Amino acid sequence: MLYRRAGIFHTSYAHDRALFPIPFERWAMWALLAVALAAPLLFSSLALTSYIRPWLIWTSAVLGLNLVLGWAGQFHFGYAAIMGMGAYASVHAARGGIPWEIAVVMGGLTATVVGVVFAFAALRVKGLYLALSTLAMQFVMDWVISHVPAISGGVSATLQAPPMKLLGQAITSEVGTYYVVLGWTVMVTVFMLNLRRSALGRALVAVREKDYAAAVIGVQAFRYKLVAFAASAFIGGVSGAMLIFGFYHAVTPEQFAVNVSIEVLAMVIVGGLGSIIGSYFGTAFILLLPGQMNELISGIARALGLDIGVETLAHIPYMVYGASIIAVLLVEPMGLGKLYGNIRNYLMVWPFGYVRK
Repeated sequence: MLYRRAGIFHTSYAHDRALFPIPFERWAMWALLAVALAAPLLFSSLALTSYIRPWLIWTSAVLGLNLVLGWAGQFHFGYAAIMGMGAYASVHAARGGIPWEIAVVMGGLTATVVGVVFAFAALRVKGLYLALSTLAMQFVMDWVISHVPAISGGVSATLQAPPMKLLGQAITSEVGTYYVVLGWTVMVTVFMLNLRRSALGRALVAVREKDYAAAVIGVQAFRYKLVAFAASAFIGGVSGAMLIFGFYHAVTPEQFAVNVSIEVLAMVIVGGLGSIIGSYFGTAFILLLPGQMNELISGIARALGLDIGVETLAHIPYMVYGASIIAVLLVEPMGLGKLYGNIRNYLMVWPFGYVRK
């Protein structure tokens, strides 16, 4: 019906390895890109600023974490610290007069250095031991960011970010900021799409499945784990800078604490490990659903005339939200991306009944 392979003939390896060989998927991608470009005309300023823009920024960060967690199979509980180092480095560089584009790249490179430090733990331990090691590093980086005045200015200090500039032109409008954020997220998405079909991506998957078996076929686990942590850290560092310049406009240590690492990790798991579209779904689910759930339950309570206390009303949405996360993982343990894949696979063979299990 929609995902039809009829009439698709692969006459070259390049055509066979295309990102979207099915015509419907190509049309859908172009349609989504058109909607994204026209978003300032289609959505209100509130929706663009409070929902769509942070969703795009956090999605880019989730894609970066998914690279090391979903592709390379390495647990990482310290991703917020990496984002924080990228954010602080880029803000300091921009305040020092360095052009904004170079400052953001410097933030990514600073985060890469920190990410390589995290990688040395991955080269020594695995599984839950690696998770505990990266969590310990998150606490160490939290202390460093908070207590080193040269980085944050102090425990309770707030560092104002200078205006975002592109090619020397200050970007002060909400629409301009949105397009800069959109451009970064599209770049990360295209990189991840191409990584999936590249030799590097296949090597990372081999390391994820069994590093000893990967070593037997010539894949150097040491090298590819290091590359995964470094690339993931660079994406996280630039995403942290985008979060400050494009949304918060000021940076504090609390913005990149350990609870943020857990939240980003939840976005990856709910969306699906190794799933690009799942990263978009998981970010929207964790980031946007609580507020929408709060408004929905408050509206239902008012419509039914229920006399619910303010404190109880504040906790009910989070109870429903937590139950919805459990329900999603019970229906499809591999996340929302796999749920979309199941629907896609069903539509590709519909209405032939012999494929149904």
